[in-house]
Amino acid sequence: MTPSSAPRRPVSRRLSGLAVLAALGLLAAAGPAAQAQTARKPSPYENMARPLRPDELVVQPTDDAKRGGPAFLNQIANQAEFQQLARVYNPGTPLEIPHVLFVIDRQQGDRIYYLNTPRYSLHENFARERRLLPAGDKATLIAQYKDPQRRLLFGTLSWQRDLPGYTYEFWEGDRLTPELLKLTAQKLQASFYEPARFKANSTLHEQVAQTAGLDAVTQESLLREQTFLPLNTGAAQGRLRIVKSVDDTPDIAPTDILVLDEVPVALPPVAGLVTQRPSTLLSHVNLLAKGWRIPNAYVRDAVAALREHDGQWVELVVTSSGYQLRRIAKPETAPPPKTAARQLPKPDLSVKTIKPLSGMVTRDSRHCGVKAANLGALKSALPPAATVPDGFCIPFAQYAAFMAQLHVAERVAALEQRPDFAGDANVRRAELAALRQDIVQAQPDAALAAAWRERWQKQLQGRGVFVRSSSNSEDLPGFSGAGLYTTVPNVTQADALAQAVQTVWASVYNFEAYEARRAAGIGNDAVVMAVLVQQAAPSDSSGVMITRDPFDASRRYVTYISAKRGLGIKVVEGKRQAEQVMYSSWSKAVQVLTRSAEDTQLVPDAAGGVREVPIEGARQVLNDELVARLAAVGSQVKQRLGGTDQDIEWAAVGDKILILQARPYVDGSR
Repeated sequence: MTPSSAPRRPVSRRLSGLAVLAALGLLAAAGPAAQAQTARKPSPYENMARPLRPDELVVQPTDDAKRGGPAFLNQIANQAEFQQLARVYNPGTPLEIPHVLFVIDRQQGDRIYYLNTPRYSLHENFARERRLLPAGDKATLIAQYKDPQRRLLFGTLSWQRDLPGYTYEFWEGDRLTPELLKLTAQKLQASFYEPARFKANSTLHEQVAQTAGLDAVTQESLLREQTFLPLNTGAAQGRLRIVKSVDDTPDIAPTDILVLDEVPVALPPVAGLVTQRPSTLLSHVNLLAKGWRIPNAYVRDAVAALREHDGQWVELVVTSSGYQLRRIAKPETAPPPKTAARQLPKPDLSVKTIKPLSGMVTRDSRHCGVKAANLGALKSALPPAATVPDGFCIPFAQYAAFMAQLHVAERVAALEQRPDFAGDANVRRAELAALRQDIVQAQPDAALAAAWRERWQKQLQGRGVFVRSSSNSEDLPGFSGAGLYTTVPNVTQADALAQAVQTVWASVYNFEAYEARRAAGIGNDAVVMAVLVQQAAPSDSSGVMITRDPFDASRRYVTYISAKRGLGIKVVEGKRQAEQVMYSSWSKAVQVLTRSAEDTQLVPDAAGGVREVPIEGARQVLNDELVARLAAVGSQVKQRLGGTDQDIEWAAVGDKILILQARPYVDGSR
């Protein structure tokens, strides 16, 4: 039996990552104006970090007639009584959940109160009004969430359409015990008209349920059935195209709205993006979509649902609670690519010598790029909590000199004068591929190549290295450049180092990189490439984290972490769903959004490069202790890099945390 307020039409509520704290039951006490992604159950514990809102401070009058029904019931005998007490945020959307707060008073014979939830923004308001808590005593209030001998239990009862059925839950930071959970189950069974299942909001709650012998509904189990995930909100007009493989579709245009089977590894600029398989929030393509400020969503069975629009001009709108698609007339002239001219940091070409990471500071980005400079600054700041693998930077000046010898600037300028190059993406793709090949195969400067090998042997003892980009057109506020340039993994042979460096240099002219800069108004003559040669780490696990809740900018105390086993290349590719967790420094709770869907991992190959091997044992990647340590390291990185929220690539080797990259987090939602 579904509560009467639920919409009659089939509207899905199965959400993931960015709607977890909203849709999966943490709806118990946010203000009525809360947005879909932030409609969650705030707690007085977290409220210590900010002033209380007026609705959290005011104890409302007790005149039931003025307030529309009873202040509480001691039992709910039917659906109508549940609806009489329920509050519903975002009605008629995928985020709709009718829910009722409840309080159990252990000092009064375990009496249960089902609250008139629209009247009470917090359990606290009801408890103080009824003198179950002393007025103004914050310590006693916090004890109701922390103390196993507490007087009061504060919970929420919700209707979950996707089960379907009712669930009950507690704030993710509640230090629940098996005894308290069993008491709650007994009281609900005796006083509520239908069975209700416990929903665990943290790894601690999952463990408590197991000890108590109760089956728990987990966030992961609900998210597994998600049908919609807004990866980036926004609106766009363009031609909808169902594309099986980006690699096999060379004519993708900036005016296309693509519908894909999965998130591709790389993508040229487009107007919008819909995929029909879930992916990692921090995949390179998803980060690029934020930078391009285009709508981007996961929609289950999108190919079948949108096939009738294939080849048609449409308007796509992605919001936090759903998406809309409507046909439009084809514009007389196609809308131009979104261009926002950007000024790149001016490079310093006077520094020509190799720079070791040790001793580098952020201002060294003038000659080595932000990626290398940030890692140099962090190398001395993070120990003992984390370390940065040793390495060195080949500065912009060496790239500029090599390109000048090959007359690359003149060659590109001539190409850009050709109408076919300017107007046909296939021509650009072919010409840029030929240019890259010429750069990679050019005879290296013998003196420079010898200096690189000598530095590799002396500083890094000739161990395997990753040869990575560090250009002046990536890791910038508002333009991450994620995944645009090439990394050559695990170079182990001295004679392969020079070619790896030239491969990274040539990646300035990767098709996707060229198209992305073109769409962003970045001129090629302003781009230079430094190379970071960094010791390889045989990672047990690796991934990416954001130093805030990526779905709610106000929740600065939350860290989002995405992880897989082995090397981190698979995480940022986003082709299979990673393990995703959220950690709150206030509640100290770990919330699992998804466990990894990978059945293989990448490991370094002794002969060079990487190889794929099966994953053996449990799929779980992260334990709570590692999650908390990663979040603490993320906070250090953010503080050291000017207080700006960071998108951080990390790895774990044994009990050691390594930081591999830190760039400003770009949030392109609109």
